[in-house]
Amino acid sequence: MRNYMEEYQRWLDSPALSNAEWEELNAIRDDKKEIESRFFAPLEFGTAGLRGEMALGCRRMNIHVIRHATQAFAEVIKAEGAGACSRGIAICFDCRVNSERFAHEAASVMAANGIHVRIFDALRPTPELSFAVKHYGTTAGLNITASHNPKEYNGYKVYWSDGAQLPPQHAAAIAKNMERLDIFNDIQRMDFDDAVRQGLVEFMGAETDEAFLANVLRQPIDPDVVRRVADRLSPRASFESRTGWGRVAVDSLSNVVITSLPGDRGVMPDVRGMGLKDALFVLESRGLKVRFSGRGAVTQQSITAGARIAPGTAVVITLK
Repeated sequence: MRNYMEEYQRWLDSPALSNAEWEELNAIRDDKKEIESRFFAPLEFGTAGLRGEMALGCRRMNIHVIRHATQAFAEVIKAEGAGACSRGIAICFDCRVNSERFAHEAASVMAANGIHVRIFDALRPTPELSFAVKHYGTTAGLNITASHNPKEYNGYKVYWSDGAQLPPQHAAAIAKNMERLDIFNDIQRMDFDDAVRQGLVEFMGAETDEAFLANVLRQPIDPDVVRRVADRLSPRASFESRTGWGRVAVDSLSNVVITSLPGDRGVMPDVRGMGLKDALFVLESRGLKVRFSGRGAVTQQSITAGARIAPGTAVVITLK
């Protein structure tokens, strides 16, 4: 087993490093405490995955550690058979520095291993990843996030086919694979854009958002109460989450509506079951001209949910 100085030198000598990465490591050459901190042992893979500060080194979060963990994860999926590879993996990421880059690196490794990838076209919340795993029937899920940790951190959170975090036996298998696989020499990779062009990686976007929201809106604890108070209690609040994924409108007790995810303005939402204020807010935020009749909750809409729309399109909603 190499000591931390030997591991540091191995990284410094690796052709896998870019010039910028080599410069980062070379800059700490005389700082043995920093070298020890980054190289005394690799990050431990647990049931929840990996988490650590972002920097170069085997005990930091960086593209090399991401690739290594993903190759180990890919081996677990491949062990489940060809069907598991075909069902593939859903990948999500948050707004942290490097999250999208790490997600694309992971997708590239999975694709090179023959595992189909569905990846969100922009940052999304963790519950939507779990939904996507179940909705599309994928074998596994991956989220690049460090939740509530400081901005210097990032994480690699793994999920199985039930949408929950990885079972202990699979987490243990990934950890064992990481011990066996060399972080530089045993990784299968391909270009992300090439993988997209070849259909090995496909994006999830507005259609998945709409399905997720429709699923959420079908599960109120007491829908009758929601319908009665939706138009009388409307404490609208918009906020940007500090560690989260986008702009959210909490518009009355009737629902939680995503209002500005990239790409969703061109798709007709399903506003059935919403109160008038909620429906107007959602529709007008997409540039639609709205006419309505009746009172209560929306029961009909003149444009089918999921249809393509353009700003200025007229839509009629009926309430009862």
